Amino acid sequence: MSEKLTGAEMVVEALKDNGVEHIFGYPGGAVLPIYDALFQQDAVEHILVRHEQGATHMAEGYARSTGKVGVVLVTSGPGATNAVTGLTDALLDSIPLVCITGQVPTSLIGSDAFQECDTVGITRNCTKHNYLVKKIDDLARIIHEAFYIAASGRPGPVVIDIPKDVQFALGQYMKPSTQIQHNSYSPNVEGDIGDIETAVDLMLQANKPVFYTGGGIINSGPRASELLRELVELTGFPVTSTLMGLGAYPASGDKWLGMLGMHGTYEANMAMHDCDLMLNIGARFDDRITGRIDAFSPGSTKVHVDIDPSSINKIVDADLAIIGDCEHVLEEMVRLWRTKTNAPRTEAIKPWLDEVEKWRAIKSLGYENSDSIIKPQFAIERLAAAVKDRDVYITTEVGQHQMWAAQYFPFEEPNRFMTSGGLGTMGYGLPAAVGVQVAHRDALVIDIAGEASVQMTMQEFSTAVQFRLPIKVFILNNEYMGMVRQWQELLHGSRFSQSYSESLPDFVKLAEAMGGKGVRCDDPKQLDQAIAEMLDYDGPVLFDCRVEKLENCLPMIPSGKAHNEMILADTADISNIIDEKGKALV
Repeated sequence: MSEKLTGAEMVVEALKDNGVEHIFGYPGGAVLPIYDALFQQDAVEHILVRHEQGATHMAEGYARSTGKVGVVLVTSGPGATNAVTGLTDALLDSIPLVCITGQVPTSLIGSDAFQECDTVGITRNCTKHNYLVKKIDDLARIIHEAFYIAASGRPGPVVIDIPKDVQFALGQYMKPSTQIQHNSYSPNVEGDIGDIETAVDLMLQANKPVFYTGGGIINSGPRASELLRELVELTGFPVTSTLMGLGAYPASGDKWLGMLGMHGTYEANMAMHDCDLMLNIGARFDDRITGRIDAFSPGSTKVHVDIDPSSINKIVDADLAIIGDCEHVLEEMVRLWRTKTNAPRTEAIKPWLDEVEKWRAIKSLGYENSDSIIKPQFAIERLAAAVKDRDVYITTEVGQHQMWAAQYFPFEEPNRFMTSGGLGTMGYGLPAAVGVQVAHRDALVIDIAGEASVQMTMQEFSTAVQFRLPIKVFILNNEYMGMVRQWQELLHGSRFSQSYSESLPDFVKLAEAMGGKGVRCDDPKQLDQAIAEMLDYDGPVLFDCRVEKLENCLPMIPSGKAHNEMILADTADISNIIDEKGKALV
């Protein structure tokens, strides 16, 4: 079945046929035919952004909180180049996006026409795949194919560059096939059953096992998180996670070690360093996790489960590699465990669990609170307490506040924490919150922000106001680019070069100028009341939370150091803990 449509009409029809309900974009000359087609229908809602980077981050938040493909529509030239940061962010964090870009007419390509750029060339290294549509007869197939590529295997962004004359051309529209695929792309999702059985046998023999989990579990779907929880319960093994994997295992779980890596907990990092069996499920051995590669988990047998073959042995050599989707592999692990023992190994690994408890007793996330000034850790804890019974989604910007959110906000479910991991994109959180709120209109969506990061995409607060999206932007305002200042203090002799924000806006007035609400608090005793005021308002809010200016985010693994060389907070009880060289950790 097919029908004659213009290229612009095909775009809209293909979006509907691929289940798209919302797109994020900004019009321009090279996509006006598509915008005209959007105007004449009401099945797909368009969210008008203020900057194309904001559109990509909105689509990321939308995709990560729903499991669906996020969709972006931008014009040629600067429209496409403005989207590059978000596309790169989505590539590094494995977020499924389809970004449709306009292009000058095919007859003008290569002539330096107005708002022309080589979009395919520019985005080749920051997308999973990209297309330049040269013929109207290819358009529908390419759009359907793009959705398949974006969502299957290791998810990622796909760009479709459509010249303006192709949008006007008339052609046959073909609906998506039930078996959409790309001839050269066929990801393996099952995992080799023999290798999975070998992994289970290793689990039955290990004395010091640990699950090291990542965003691949969340990308795999909610069933994968359920299976992880079941496997942890079945085995009795402790479990930690990357930043991107938070929520796959509940923070309230008794086997939870906290986040791993540069700003991870002492117990998580020490368990990773001393384990004899590391089960990496859906993580890619990012440098924020591994620290010094030659000292990373030196005595462990390493099992790596990943759907992306290129991630295997890329950074850390695996003793056993299983290429497959996390859900399928975890399902087989659960099944095989039940056939072999169907009982946890709690007693067999009790010495290991006792050691973990000693590390946990260090209380590496302890901090010295204050009655006179709001500590950022305290602010996150009070925010978490205020929303613990709410249907809440959290986004963040990038910096100290991001790490404090990961450390002090307890995530119990997957798809509830949206942050920029691999690229570390300042300005991610506010537009991502808009995208999450579009997908979950009745939920509470909070961007935990820093005053420096949030200014990078502050204009998208206006988008939230326009579309009546009641996001809450909780700004931990220390008047510094906090993580930059921390590194300058620790590594550059406290020479705070350009890390102090000397001319900050009045965030309360700024919120009001954009049509939202502003709240400010600098007193710990009034914080709960101010948070309640923020939560009670039925529209967008900027909350200016004035916090301790010079607080450092600890614990921390210094750059180039191993997991057992952490810098701990002064409040940690390390009197009986020394590293293998006999030096007390401080």
